[in-house]
Formats: sequence, structure tokens, C-alpha cells
Amino acid sequence: MSAPNNSYDPVRVAALAPDEVDRMTAEALAAIAAAADFDELKQARLAHQGGRAPITLASAEIGALPPEARAEAGRRISAAKRAIAEALTARQADLEAERDRRVLIDEVADVTLPWNRYPAGARHPVTTLAERISDVFIGMGYEIAEGPEVEAEWYDFDALNFPPDHPAREMQDSFWIGRPDGAGRSGLVLRTHTSPVQVRSMLTRPLPLYVVSPGKCFRTDELDATHSPVFHQIEGLAVDEGLTMADLRGAISTFVAAMFGEGLRTRLRPDFFPFTEPSADVSMECHVCRGASTEPGAPPCRVCRSQGWIEIGGCGMVNPRVLIACGIDPDRYSGFAFGMGIERTLMIRHGVTDIRDTLEGDVRFTAAFGVEA
Repeated sequence: MSAPNNSYDPVRVAALAPDEVDRMTAEALAAIAAAADFDELKQARLAHQGGRAPITLASAEIGALPPEARAEAGRRISAAKRAIAEALTARQADLEAERDRRVLIDEVADVTLPWNRYPAGARHPVTTLAERISDVFIGMGYEIAEGPEVEAEWYDFDALNFPPDHPAREMQDSFWIGRPDGAGRSGLVLRTHTSPVQVRSMLTRPLPLYVVSPGKCFRTDELDATHSPVFHQIEGLAVDEGLTMADLRGAISTFVAAMFGEGLRTRLRPDFFPFTEPSADVSMECHVCRGASTEPGAPPCRVCRSQGWIEIGGCGMVNPRVLIACGIDPDRYSGFAFGMGIERTLMIRHGVTDIRDTLEGDVRFTAAFGVEA
């Protein structure tokens, strides 16, 4: 029986020799240090720390050594693996730092330069003013009503008590839609006011009725500083039991106070509209001079032309014939209606002197009003 080989020299396992372990370690550290990017570092990790790496294969040879030689070889291999792992971690950190530094340099943004060549947009002031006026009446309990811009003749004229020979029906005042075969009118017209929306509301909505109807209108007016063939109106209608001119006056005064300022007086003067009786035109005290320009020696007012009053629209009690046309009993119900031009209100409120500015699409005009809600 042979005795244990206590004199076995681990150097005879070549891969575990100190010089060989040092060589493999140095080779791994050199490869790691030479890795210029993450891909090369990955290749170095696989080559010197993976399952087929020289140091990994040398570690597998430790089991062939006698017990008294394994401890020293194990410490030698562990030190080599630790050095390789630390080198990999350090190189990984260096590459990440280099990547972040390059990002800061390559993707830097000069915040002092214009970030957008396109100017900020703005809603059209006619749109925002129409919504603001609507909000005033919504606050009083009114509802918004809408209708078609191409309207039947009955809604635009007949139901509103326009007689068959009324001048507004003629071609010089209205845009009529021709028949497809060219043989005369089709009975359709581009609505000349938003009053047809009121007729539709009386025909379809339950009473009592409180509505305002903002929208686009069309008339054959020549385009100049104060007239346009395409313009916007907002009209109001109230139908209830016991309504009087006093209720109408209160609604108008509330509108004037909300749009032009508190304390402005309003004035109603007799006028004529086929769909209201009695009818009146509405004026308000000048919101700029508040009537002071009418005093002797006072400086002139450009807004009211030193008259002290500004006309803003028309109004009146709904004609009983209109109520009857819509199936409403005029002995039980009464109503009032009012209307005003939105462009005219814009011109009065903001000092716009030419209505064509609202139509020409010049962004400088629209941008001056910003995104006013």
C-alpha cells in the first residue's frame, strides 16, 4: 500500500502556476483596459470571465491538487478573478461616464435661440366675443340655439311677418339659392339674420322659452369700413307669461353692464321691425366719455362723436302674428326679442375702426387679442 504523495508540487499543474496565473490576469486586465466601447467590453468579459475563460478553466483544475495545495491555489485564483471583476466594473463606469459626457456635448440645446419659427396662434376675436356675449345671457338663464345658414324662405321671412312685397326679399338685399335647372328661385336663402333660429326654437322647444342664437348672416351689402356681406349676429328671444318691455330693458341693461362697464345708462327709441311690435332701437351711454363730451367746452369724443350715446342694436315685443305662426297663444304668452351685430360690438368695445380688419385674415389683427376667453 503506497503512502500519500505529500511532496506533490502544484506547479506541475501548469495553469495553476503563479507565473501563469499572473500572465492570464495581466492579459485580461489589458484587454479590459483596451475596450473602447460597450461592445468591446462585452467581448472582453466573455473572453476573460466567461465559462471558457482561461482563469475559469484554471479554477477547475484546483480539484486535481492534493488537499494541502488547494488552499494556496484557490487564493491565487480568487485574487485573479477579483482583479478581473474590479477592472470590468471600473471600465464599465468609465464608459458610462464618457457616454453621458458625450450626450451633454452632442445633444446640447441652445435655449437662447428661437425654439419655434411659427408664431403662437390666437382665436378670432369675433369668436371669443360671441362666446362672451353668450355667457352673459347664459348667466341669466338663457340657452344657446343654433340653426342652418341656408334657410327656407318661410323661416327667414314668412313666419317673421315679412309681407310678400317686402324689400328685404328682393335680390338687392338677400342671397337667394337658385334651382338646379336654373328656372328661378328654389325657396332657399342664405339667412339674412338669426331670427329663423328663434322661429325654430318656438316650434320645437317647450314654453317658457329663453334662448340666444349667435351665428353668421348674409346680405348683399357692399364691403366697406362699416358694412360686410358676411357678418355675425346674436339675437335673443324670451317667451313667457306676463313679459313686458320692462323685462326687455332689464336684459339689455345687464348685457351693457357686463360688456362695457357698470353704471352705463340705456335708451330705447321707437323704431319698426316686422317681427316686433312695439319696436325700438337700443342705445347705450358712451362708455368712453359717459356723455361728458356733450357739455359745452368739453373735449370731443371719437367713439360717440360727442353725441353721448352709441346705438348697439334693435329690440321689441314679439309681434302676435309671429307667435300665432309658431303655434303659440298670444292671449296667454308674450315675448320680447333683441339683436345686435357681433362685429359692431367688437368695434365699439375695442375701438376697431374698420370691419374689414375682421375679414382679411391678417394674423397681426387677430394676435392682438391673444387667447382671450
